[in-house]
Amino acid sequence: MTTPTTSPSVPEGWREDNLAMWNERVPVHVAGEYYDLDGFRARPDVLRDFETAEVGDVTGKSLLHLQCHIGTDTLSWLRRGAARVVGLDFSAPAVEAARALAADLGHGPERAAFVTGDVYDAAGAVPEPSYDIVYTGLGALCWLPDIRRWAETAASLVAPGGFLYLAEFHPLTESLDDATGTRIVRDYFRRDAAVWDEPGTYADPGAATVHNRSVEWQHTLGDVVSALAATGLRIEFLHEHDVSLFPRFENFEVRDGYHRFPADHPRIPLIYSLKATKG
Repeated sequence: MTTPTTSPSVPEGWREDNLAMWNERVPVHVAGEYYDLDGFRARPDVLRDFETAEVGDVTGKSLLHLQCHIGTDTLSWLRRGAARVVGLDFSAPAVEAARALAADLGHGPERAAFVTGDVYDAAGAVPEPSYDIVYTGLGALCWLPDIRRWAETAASLVAPGGFLYLAEFHPLTESLDDATGTRIVRDYFRRDAAVWDEPGTYADPGAATVHNRSVEWQHTLGDVVSALAATGLRIEFLHEHDVSLFPRFENFEVRDGYHRFPADHPRIPLIYSLKATKG
């Protein structure tokens, strides 16, 4: 991973650049081995063990997945027993791919609905006003410049007695060197956007791509928790995990289905998860 250039907090054209980048990568993800959609159709469940343990029984629940991409996590919750799932993403090709995947699994829109929309405008885009569970998965928050606005939107969609569940890559990892994860090389508290210009995708680094400019933001753990607490949601827990889903550092090893540091490497949090309830 190269070091990005820094820009003003919200560079002009950031959303258009990110949308073009994601739209172009959808067919790569649909066809590639990383998501393995043929395997998913045979066994539609890609949720991580800590997510299913922390979310608990979803039987009979309605679930909204914000920034759902091609819907694999969304549809996994349906297999786990959710009564209805709704996925939202700003990429129309991603939403079409998710709808096609749902149809392949025999789910109509009454059980699995996917809609195109900006996460900040989710309240006006999704079919119901609130959901038992609002879920946001790994690798989502870095695409959003305003974490407070995200928290307000997400909280507004949680039904009374329901909860928001977030699993996300730990922001500490973005401050460490890419080779060993032992040296601090980037400012943890930086607020400016990081502008990248890189071909390929995490799912296929060698893919030939044209729309390679993307814009991301760092949100500290304190920023995320404080933003959610300010909405009135009650933070039930904040957990940190020493596993990752991809080889974030060059010295990672794969053990027990996760990417990890070598056994003799000092452990640091690589993913965090939290649950926040609405009274």
